[in-house]
Amino acid sequence: MLYSTVAPAAKRAAFREALAGPRMLRMPGAFNPLSARLIQEKGFDGVYISGAVIAADLGLPDIGLTTLTEVAGRAQQISRITDLPTLVDADTGFGEPMNVARTVQTLEDAGVAGLHIEDQVNPKRCGHLDGKSVVDADTAIKRIRAAVDARRDPNLVIMARTDVRAIDGLAAAADRAKQLVDAGADAVFPEAMATLDEFAAIRRAVDVPILANMTEFGKSELFTWEQLESVGIDLVIHPVSLLRIAMGAAERGLDALQSTGSLRGEVAGMQTRARLYELLDYEAYNTFDTSLYNFSL
Repeated sequence: MLYSTVAPAAKRAAFREALAGPRMLRMPGAFNPLSARLIQEKGFDGVYISGAVIAADLGLPDIGLTTLTEVAGRAQQISRITDLPTLVDADTGFGEPMNVARTVQTLEDAGVAGLHIEDQVNPKRCGHLDGKSVVDADTAIKRIRAAVDARRDPNLVIMARTDVRAIDGLAAAADRAKQLVDAGADAVFPEAMATLDEFAAIRRAVDVPILANMTEFGKSELFTWEQLESVGIDLVIHPVSLLRIAMGAAERGLDALQSTGSLRGEVAGMQTRARLYELLDYEAYNTFDTSLYNFSL
Protein backbone atom coordinates (compact mmCIF):
# COMPACT_ATOMS: atom_id res chain seq x y z
CA MET A 1 0.00 0.00 0.00
CA LEU A 2 1.13 3.55 -0.74
CA TYR A 3 4.87 3.62 -1.43
CA SER A 4 7.77 1.17 -1.52
CA THR A 5 8.89 -0.23 1.82
CA VAL A 6 12.45 -0.62 0.51
CA ALA A 7 14.66 2.27 1.62
CA PRO A 8 16.56 4.20 -1.06
CA ALA A 9 19.88 3.19 0.50
CA ALA A 10 18.94 -0.49 0.17
CA LYS A 11 17.96 0.01 -3.47
CA ARG A 12 21.30 1.66 -4.18
CA ALA A 13 23.25 -1.14 -2.53
CA ALA A 14 21.26 -3.72 -4.49
CA PHE A 15 21.78 -1.85 -7.75
CA ARG A 16 25.53 -1.57 -7.26
CA GLU A 17 25.77 -5.26 -6.38
CA ALA A 18 23.66 -6.29 -9.39
CA LEU A 19 25.76 -4.15 -11.76
CA ALA A 20 28.85 -6.02 -10.58
CA GLY A 21 27.17 -9.38 -11.22
CA PRO A 22 27.42 -11.62 -14.27
CA ARG A 23 23.96 -10.92 -15.68
CA MET A 24 22.96 -7.98 -17.89
CA LEU A 25 20.35 -5.81 -16.17
CA ARG A 26 17.18 -4.82 -18.04
CA MET A 27 15.62 -1.43 -17.29
CA PRO A 28 12.64 -0.18 -19.33
CA GLY A 29 11.79 3.51 -19.06
CA ALA A 30 8.79 4.53 -16.99
CA PHE A 31 6.77 7.53 -18.14
CA ASN A 32 4.89 7.81 -14.83
CA PRO A 33 4.73 6.04 -11.44
CA LEU A 34 2.04 3.59 -12.55
CA SER A 35 4.16 2.36 -15.45
CA ALA A 36 7.05 1.90 -13.00
CA ARG A 37 4.82 -0.36 -10.93
CA LEU A 38 4.02 -2.37 -14.06
CA ILE A 39 7.74 -2.70 -14.86
CA GLN A 40 8.29 -4.11 -11.38
CA GLU A 41 5.38 -6.52 -11.65
CA LYS A 42 6.68 -7.86 -14.96
CA GLY A 43 9.95 -8.84 -13.34
CA PHE A 44 12.47 -6.35 -14.71
CA ASP A 45 15.64 -5.42 -12.87
CA GLY A 46 15.11 -1.70 -12.54
CA VAL A 47 13.36 1.40 -13.83
CA TYR A 48 14.91 3.99 -16.10
CA ILE A 49 13.76 7.62 -15.91
CA SER A 50 14.42 9.34 -19.24
CA GLY A 51 15.00 13.06 -19.62
CA ALA A 52 13.44 12.88 -23.06
CA VAL A 53 10.30 11.32 -21.57
CA ILE A 54 10.06 13.94 -18.83
CA ALA A 55 10.39 16.68 -21.44
CA ALA A 56 7.82 15.07 -23.74
CA ASP A 57 5.42 14.61 -20.84
CA LEU A 58 5.64 18.37 -20.32
CA GLY A 59 5.01 18.95 -24.03
CA LEU A 60 8.62 20.03 -24.63
CA PRO A 61 11.39 18.79 -26.93
CA ASP A 62 14.49 17.20 -25.40
CA ILE A 63 16.79 20.21 -25.81
CA GLY A 64 17.67 21.08 -22.22
CA LEU A 65 14.48 22.97 -21.38
CA THR A 66 13.53 20.93 -18.31
CA THR A 67 14.78 22.04 -14.91
CA LEU A 68 16.42 20.16 -12.06
CA THR A 69 13.25 20.69 -10.00
CA GLU A 70 11.07 19.08 -12.67
CA VAL A 71 13.40 16.12 -13.13
CA ALA A 72 13.84 15.58 -9.39
CA GLY A 73 10.10 15.78 -8.80
CA ARG A 74 9.30 13.12 -11.38
CA ALA A 75 12.25 11.00 -10.23
CA GLN A 76 10.94 11.04 -6.68
CA GLN A 77 7.39 10.16 -7.76
CA ILE A 78 8.66 7.15 -9.68
CA SER A 79 11.35 6.04 -7.23
CA ARG A 80 9.11 5.98 -4.19
CA ILE A 81 6.43 3.82 -5.84
CA THR A 82 8.68 0.90 -6.79
CA ASP A 83 10.92 -1.53 -4.91
CA LEU A 84 13.25 -1.54 -7.92
CA PRO A 85 16.31 0.70 -8.25
CA THR A 86 15.85 3.72 -10.51
CA LEU A 87 18.40 5.26 -12.86
CA VAL A 88 17.70 8.85 -13.89
CA ASP A 89 18.92 10.98 -16.78
CA ALA A 90 20.56 14.07 -15.26
CA ASP A 91 21.42 15.60 -18.66
CA THR A 92 24.54 17.80 -18.36
CA GLY A 93 24.09 18.26 -14.62
CA PHE A 94 22.10 21.48 -15.13
CA GLY A 95 25.09 23.80 -15.18
CA GLU A 96 28.68 24.12 -14.07
CA PRO A 97 30.44 21.74 -11.60
CA MET A 98 28.80 23.37 -8.55
CA ASN A 99 25.40 22.90 -10.21
CA VAL A 100 26.34 19.29 -10.95
CA ALA A 101 27.09 18.76 -7.26
CA ARG A 102 23.70 20.19 -6.30
CA THR A 103 22.02 18.04 -8.95
CA VAL A 104 23.56 14.89 -7.47
CA GLN A 105 22.44 15.67 -3.94
CA THR A 106 18.97 16.71 -5.05
CA LEU A 107 18.48 13.50 -7.03
CA GLU A 108 19.94 11.48 -4.18
CA ASP A 109 17.27 13.03 -1.93
CA ALA A 110 14.68 12.01 -4.55
CA GLY A 111 15.55 8.37 -3.89
CA VAL A 112 17.24 7.32 -7.13
CA ALA A 113 19.80 4.52 -7.18
CA GLY A 114 21.88 6.04 -9.94
CA LEU A 115 22.16 8.91 -12.41
CA HIS A 116 24.10 9.71 -15.54
CA ILE A 117 25.70 12.97 -16.58
CA GLU A 118 26.71 13.64 -20.16
CA ASP A 119 29.45 15.57 -21.90
CA GLN A 120 27.29 17.57 -24.29
CA VAL A 121 27.39 21.34 -24.47
CA ASN A 122 24.55 22.87 -22.47
CA PRO A 123 21.81 23.25 -23.67
CA LYS A 124 21.96 19.67 -24.93
CA ARG A 125 19.90 17.83 -27.49
CA CYS A 126 18.66 14.30 -27.91
CA GLY A 127 21.61 11.93 -28.22
CA HIS A 128 20.29 10.41 -31.45
CA LEU A 129 19.88 13.69 -33.33
CA ASP A 130 22.46 15.29 -35.58
CA GLY A 131 24.14 18.57 -34.74
CA LYS A 132 25.28 17.74 -31.22
CA SER A 133 28.30 19.40 -29.63
CA VAL A 134 30.40 18.14 -26.75
CA VAL A 135 32.50 19.94 -24.17
CA ASP A 136 36.26 19.54 -23.96
CA ALA A 137 37.71 16.71 -21.89
CA ASP A 138 38.64 18.96 -18.97
CA THR A 139 35.04 20.20 -18.58
CA ALA A 140 33.62 16.68 -18.86
CA ILE A 141 36.08 15.42 -16.24
CA LYS A 142 35.21 18.27 -13.86
CA ARG A 143 31.51 17.39 -14.14
CA ILE A 144 32.12 13.77 -13.14
CA ARG A 145 34.54 14.67 -10.34
CA ALA A 146 32.02 17.14 -8.95
CA ALA A 147 29.29 14.48 -9.08
CA VAL A 148 31.42 11.85 -7.36
CA ASP A 149 32.55 14.26 -4.64
CA ALA A 150 29.00 15.46 -3.99
CA ARG A 151 27.31 12.13 -3.31
CA ARG A 152 26.74 11.27 0.32
CA ASP A 153 25.74 7.66 -0.16
CA PRO A 154 28.77 5.84 -1.62
CA ASN A 155 26.43 3.33 -3.26
CA LEU A 156 24.80 5.97 -5.44
CA VAL A 157 25.94 5.03 -8.96
CA ILE A 158 27.48 7.92 -10.89
CA MET A 159 27.45 7.06 -14.57
CA ALA A 160 29.22 9.08 -17.26
CA ARG A 161 27.56 9.40 -20.64
CA THR A 162 29.63 10.42 -23.63
CA ASP A 163 28.26 11.64 -26.95
CA VAL A 164 31.68 11.95 -28.58
CA ARG A 165 31.10 9.06 -31.01
CA ALA A 166 28.80 11.13 -33.22
CA ILE A 167 31.24 14.05 -33.41
CA ASP A 168 34.79 12.69 -33.39
CA GLY A 169 34.37 8.95 -33.94
CA LEU A 170 34.73 5.73 -32.02
CA ALA A 171 38.39 6.05 -31.00
CA ALA A 172 37.69 9.44 -29.45
CA ALA A 173 34.68 7.99 -27.62
CA ALA A 174 36.83 5.19 -26.18
CA ASP A 175 39.44 7.72 -25.04
CA ARG A 176 36.78 9.92 -23.45
CA ALA A 177 35.28 6.91 -21.67
CA LYS A 178 38.68 6.10 -20.16
CA GLN A 179 39.10 9.68 -18.98
CA LEU A 180 35.68 9.71 -17.33
CA VAL A 181 36.36 6.43 -15.56
CA ASP A 182 39.68 7.82 -14.33
CA ALA A 183 37.69 10.81 -13.00
CA GLY A 184 35.63 8.45 -10.84
CA ALA A 185 32.68 7.32 -12.95
CA ASP A 186 31.21 4.03 -11.75
CA ALA A 187 29.85 3.14 -15.19
CA VAL A 188 29.85 4.40 -18.78
CA PHE A 189 26.99 5.17 -21.15
CA PRO A 190 28.38 5.42 -24.71
CA GLU A 191 25.61 7.08 -26.68
CA ALA A 192 24.61 6.30 -30.26
CA MET A 193 26.85 3.31 -30.92
CA ALA A 194 26.15 2.11 -34.45
CA THR A 195 27.22 -1.54 -34.26
CA LEU A 196 27.90 -4.34 -31.82
CA ASP A 197 31.60 -3.99 -32.66
CA GLU A 198 31.48 -0.42 -31.41
CA PHE A 199 29.98 -1.52 -28.11
CA ALA A 200 32.70 -4.19 -27.92
CA ALA A 201 35.38 -1.52 -28.45
CA ILE A 202 34.09 0.48 -25.48
CA ARG A 203 33.99 -2.75 -23.47
CA ARG A 204 37.69 -3.29 -24.20
CA ALA A 205 38.52 0.30 -23.31
CA VAL A 206 37.15 0.36 -19.76
CA ASP A 207 36.69 -2.05 -16.88
CA VAL A 208 33.46 -0.63 -15.42
CA PRO A 209 29.85 -1.52 -16.30
CA ILE A 210 28.61 -0.31 -19.70
CA LEU A 211 25.07 0.74 -20.60
CA ALA A 212 23.44 0.21 -24.00
CA ASN A 213 20.62 2.51 -25.05
CA MET A 214 18.11 0.65 -27.20
CA THR A 215 15.88 3.50 -28.26
CA GLU A 216 13.66 3.19 -31.31
CA PHE A 217 14.16 5.43 -34.37
CA GLY A 218 17.72 6.27 -33.32
CA LYS A 219 21.28 5.77 -34.53
CA SER A 220 21.68 2.32 -32.95
CA GLU A 221 20.17 -0.86 -34.31
CA LEU A 222 17.73 -2.51 -31.91
CA PHE A 223 19.98 -5.33 -30.82
CA THR A 224 18.55 -8.22 -28.80
CA TRP A 225 19.49 -8.82 -25.19
CA GLU A 226 21.44 -11.88 -26.27
CA GLN A 227 23.45 -9.86 -28.79
CA LEU A 228 24.26 -7.17 -26.22
CA GLU A 229 25.30 -9.70 -23.61
CA SER A 230 27.59 -11.35 -26.16
CA VAL A 231 29.74 -8.18 -26.33
CA GLY A 232 29.82 -7.62 -22.58
CA ILE A 233 27.06 -5.07 -22.01
CA ASP A 234 26.06 -4.86 -18.32
CA LEU A 235 22.86 -2.81 -18.52
CA VAL A 236 20.31 -2.13 -21.25
CA ILE A 237 17.68 0.59 -21.19
CA HIS A 238 14.57 1.01 -23.35
CA PRO A 239 14.03 4.66 -22.42
CA VAL A 240 11.08 5.97 -24.44
CA SER A 241 9.47 2.69 -25.52
CA LEU A 242 6.52 2.60 -23.12
CA LEU A 243 5.67 6.24 -23.80
CA ARG A 244 5.75 5.59 -27.54
CA ILE A 245 3.55 2.52 -27.19
CA ALA A 246 1.08 4.38 -24.96
CA MET A 247 0.94 7.48 -27.16
CA GLY A 248 0.56 5.35 -30.28
CA ALA A 249 -2.44 3.63 -28.70
CA ALA A 250 -3.86 6.95 -27.52
CA GLU A 251 -3.61 8.46 -30.99
CA ARG A 252 -5.30 5.45 -32.58
CA GLY A 253 -8.06 5.65 -29.99
CA LEU A 254 -8.68 9.35 -30.59
CA ASP A 255 -8.75 8.77 -34.34
CA ALA A 256 -11.31 5.99 -33.84
CA LEU A 257 -13.41 8.22 -31.60
CA GLN A 258 -13.29 11.05 -34.12
CA SER A 259 -14.26 8.82 -37.02
CA THR A 260 -16.91 6.60 -35.40
CA GLY A 261 -18.14 8.60 -32.42
CA SER A 262 -17.49 5.63 -30.11
CA LEU A 263 -14.62 3.67 -28.61
CA ARG A 264 -16.44 0.33 -28.74
CA GLY A 265 -13.91 -0.99 -31.23
CA GLU A 266 -10.99 -0.07 -28.96
CA VAL A 267 -12.24 -1.58 -25.70
CA ALA A 268 -10.68 -4.99 -26.35
CA GLY A 269 -7.22 -3.40 -26.38
CA MET A 270 -7.73 -1.34 -23.24
CA GLN A 271 -6.51 -2.20 -19.78
CA THR A 272 -9.62 -3.25 -17.88
CA ARG A 273 -10.82 -1.58 -14.73
CA ALA A 274 -10.17 -4.81 -12.83
CA ARG A 275 -6.58 -4.98 -14.10
CA LEU A 276 -5.95 -1.34 -13.21
CA TYR A 277 -7.24 -1.88 -9.69
CA GLU A 278 -5.09 -4.98 -9.39
CA LEU A 279 -2.01 -3.01 -10.43
CA LEU A 280 -2.90 -0.27 -7.96
CA ASP A 281 -3.38 -2.93 -5.25
CA TYR A 282 -6.76 -1.36 -4.58
CA GLU A 283 -7.90 -4.23 -2.37
CA ALA A 284 -4.97 -3.79 0.02
CA TYR A 285 -6.29 -0.35 0.91
CA ASN A 286 -9.40 -2.07 2.22
CA THR A 287 -7.42 -3.09 5.29
CA PHE A 288 -6.96 0.58 6.06
CA ASP A 289 -10.46 1.80 5.26
CA THR A 290 -13.24 -0.55 4.16
CA SER A 291 -15.18 2.35 2.69
CA LEU A 292 -12.59 2.57 -0.10
CA TYR A 293 -13.16 -0.94 -1.40
CA ASN A 294 -16.67 -2.19 -0.83
CA PHE A 295 -17.55 -3.46 -4.29
CA SER A 296 -16.68 -6.31 -6.61
CA LEU A 297 -15.71 -6.32 -10.27
